[in-house]
Amino acid sequence: MLLFINRYFRRPSNDIGGRRDKGQLKEEGEKKMDMLSFCAGEASHPCAHGCLAAPLLSLMEPSNPKHRTTTTTRISRSNFAKSTTSSLFPNTHFTNHESLPPLADAFFSFSAVYPRYAETQQADHIRDREYYHLMNHVCLDYTGFNLFSHAQMRSSVAGPPPSGLLQPPFFNISYKSASLKSRVLYGNQETVLESAIRRRIMDVLNISDEEYSMVCTANRTTAFRLLAESYPFHSNKRLLTVYDYESEAVGAMAESAQKKGAKLMSASFTWPSLRIHSARLRKKVSKRKKKRRGLFVFPLQSRMTGARYPYLWMAMAQENGWHVVLDACALGPKDMDTLGLSLIKPDFIICSFFKVFGENPAGFAGLFIKKSSSAVLETSAIARSIGVVSIVPARTLSQLPDDYSGTDLDAQSSKFQLEEDDAETTSSFSGPIPTRICNGSSRTDDGLAENPSSVKQIQNKRFEQGETSQIRGRMVSKEEEEEEENAERSPEIVQLEDGNSVQAARTAANSRVDKSMEIECRGLDHADSLGLILISSRLRYITNWLVIALMKLRHPHSENGHALIRIYGPRIKFDRGPAIAFNVFDWKGEKVEPALVQKLADRSNISLSCGFIHNIWFSDKYEAEKDAVLERKVGEITVASKRKESIDLGINVVNASLGYLTNFEDAYKLWAFIAKFLDADFVEKEKWRYMALNQKMIEV
Repeated sequence: MLLFINRYFRRPSNDIGGRRDKGQLKEEGEKKMDMLSFCAGEASHPCAHGCLAAPLLSLMEPSNPKHRTTTTTRISRSNFAKSTTSSLFPNTHFTNHESLPPLADAFFSFSAVYPRYAETQQADHIRDREYYHLMNHVCLDYTGFNLFSHAQMRSSVAGPPPSGLLQPPFFNISYKSASLKSRVLYGNQETVLESAIRRRIMDVLNISDEEYSMVCTANRTTAFRLLAESYPFHSNKRLLTVYDYESEAVGAMAESAQKKGAKLMSASFTWPSLRIHSARLRKKVSKRKKKRRGLFVFPLQSRMTGARYPYLWMAMAQENGWHVVLDACALGPKDMDTLGLSLIKPDFIICSFFKVFGENPAGFAGLFIKKSSSAVLETSAIARSIGVVSIVPARTLSQLPDDYSGTDLDAQSSKFQLEEDDAETTSSFSGPIPTRICNGSSRTDDGLAENPSSVKQIQNKRFEQGETSQIRGRMVSKEEEEEEENAERSPEIVQLEDGNSVQAARTAANSRVDKSMEIECRGLDHADSLGLILISSRLRYITNWLVIALMKLRHPHSENGHALIRIYGPRIKFDRGPAIAFNVFDWKGEKVEPALVQKLADRSNISLSCGFIHNIWFSDKYEAEKDAVLERKVGEITVASKRKESIDLGINVVNASLGYLTNFEDAYKLWAFIAKFLDADFVEKEKWRYMALNQKMIEV
């Protein structure tokens, strides 16, 4: 794979006939590397040449000393880290929350270090115009893709929609009994709304409809489990995952795979950088003779620590016979716009979608299946009852506009409409919580939108972002199972007189209707208009500033000047992801419980999440730190249909995840809140209050 990439960028162009001399080739090579440096740098406009993701660029730096002139990208990244470290609060530590500079002064120094941040003001304009509910609330607990904007939701509630658009844009999801394999092979009858949303999503994510099929599932966990239940682990017996944190979705996949006889393997991450232990992972990927391996589940970046991983691991896995699952749930809306995905096409892609950023994130997950890899899937009775869903309009038929097309609202759609009562929406970290569900549609009181944190209930159980929509699945009837099995086993499809299949006729009819419909997904449109380069630059500036600001907080009157914050994973880095895993420590060096930090932040209208970092490997150099760093987490696993206790070693952490709508003020507010822990009385007082309430749910 690496050889192919190097050849691609050193290959002479055929635009001009004939051979070129060495001078021309050298000049073209320099131009290409300049283009790469520009794409990876701080450009504010989308690159017409195509942009490379940071993990892929890092693979293309040549090892030949003769080509050291092409390491401009590496030098620029190093200079960025040095400039950030030396320019932000030089020789300064903050020992009191009252000593922090005012917001205006902090932004002035921030702008001086990152002058090109001003070029990202378009994102601020979009936020002010379309997401004005974020004015008094800091949302740092979202990852995934939002489909619509807050203003779009309000406008659709306030008045009738424009006649040219398919409305309403806000949907419910209805459970559907279906086999994953049959959905890919034979398609399905989509509603107009579902077809429009699917096409819009695949277009924005640059996923070809000719190469991949999209199946909607209730949530991210359901997508992982559905894939595990449909994958032949009886013959491809390995499941290899690359996660530095505990994931509910990956845990569900592992449990299903283990029941089918799979051997579970995980990558290790070296302490303290939490980088992938390359030697160990390489050995697991290429172990033994080349044969059918199993599933290789790979995220391009850690949702918890922000560490980014090279695309090369996916290429290596494919070359060694693995089926590759790309977990794209932690990526930003435009991170899919990379050359890496056009060269390395994973067999399966999983994404998470929610309705509106900063509000109840009820939505669905998308499981994209490469059509050439669909033959490996098998029919499973369990998989049919897991959580394949259809997207249906949130309003009843009587509430639809007069010009709303009813072509697809046939008997099948009517069945979906009746099943809307089975859909339920759970609470989110950020924003207001729906207080009632009416006819399957979650509605929020206007009063809640004004002050989200005044009515929110914090749950002790940790949810993963994008996994907040749940469905009560109905039982699959025996007739339905037999009917679907017969359809999949049958070598023939009922033919019409003209030789076309019934399914082909239905698909063509639906396609004619669907193409005439449009749906406005402003959330996707906004990210699309900003582009990969602008979003990446914006998040790079804010994230690295926040890391420096947090590291400058130190306890007063301590002999060793104990740091208030410990950050896990990458710190100051050009290509780090927009997620930070950290913990708060008091003046005695004792860790403040992440759950307490999360709840106190929520009282300040700041939404954070918590997680558990694990799979950590300690070298001999850091072996002495192992016992002091690692914590024991007791859980349960299923072995031979019996529940047994399991013990995992890792670190409970607080997580802040930034998105393209995050601005500097959000980062400053988090910094100012964390600085309050410098006051020992603040910590002790809040600890006492937290314990007095017995850690039950707190209304904030």
